[in-house]
Amino acid sequence: MMITIGLTGWGDHPTITLENSKKLENYSSYFPVVELDTSFYAIPPQKNISSWIEKTPEAFQFIPKAYKAMTQHKEWIEEFSSVEQMFEIFNKTFEPMVISNKVKAFLFQFPPYFDCTKQNVAYLRRVRELMKDLPVAIEFRSQSWFTEQNKEKTLDFLLQQHFINVIVDQPQTPNNSVPTIPLSTNDTLAIYRLHGRNYEGWLGESLNDWRAERTLYNYKKEELVEFATTVETLESKTQEVCVIFNNNSGGHAAQNAFSLQDILDISFENLSPRQLDLF
Repeated sequence: MMITIGLTGWGDHPTITLENSKKLENYSSYFPVVELDTSFYAIPPQKNISSWIEKTPEAFQFIPKAYKAMTQHKEWIEEFSSVEQMFEIFNKTFEPMVISNKVKAFLFQFPPYFDCTKQNVAYLRRVRELMKDLPVAIEFRSQSWFTEQNKEKTLDFLLQQHFINVIVDQPQTPNNSVPTIPLSTNDTLAIYRLHGRNYEGWLGESLNDWRAERTLYNYKKEELVEFATTVETLESKTQEVCVIFNNNSGGHAAQNAFSLQDILDISFENLSPRQLDLF
């Protein structure tokens, strides 16, 4: 049994990144895993993948986010000849990372309008088929998947498809949130993704800068203790629990992650050498 902790991205954490040119190396001296969110916006060039592999220790792993057209945030037809081609290019791009055993899971975060319908269930089956036997984590933003009527069916479906149910902590807004369902659907890995509890920011109705405000939240000690209890319960049911702090807007993620690590009394091995701050 194992617990790992990481953050979303390695560049937005001023407390742990000392040099602009070595942000990933610095990050990987503190944490054994990172959520790679740049792949949501564009499938990265092969040279970037090679560079990330080279810059990190052998045991370090990534959770690459699926490209946005793969999760229906945009139309695939604008860039690809078919859905199959899109998945093929994505998988081929990340193949070196998979072969190096540096992919913990691919994160498919679906939009709030991806409801629990026959059509969307069929699409999820297609995702499994096109991702073959790669580890895939599913995060919903539509409450329809976890209504009283659908919750058990959704969890059973994720289990059957060997999908990882992404357990979330987020504000419970009416239209773009799901409840915390602290249940693992995979024997190998559970992912616990913490977005903060900024209700107004998550609601997103009167924001000046969505990125700067949405995950602006500093978890309190008692909230982190609550997470630790959930993590320890999950740990008894799966080989690894991976906690990702996504409350990046105010730069709180790293410190919150260190605090949770202290509460759980865990240390990470096989990290990058720590860069010394001479002053």
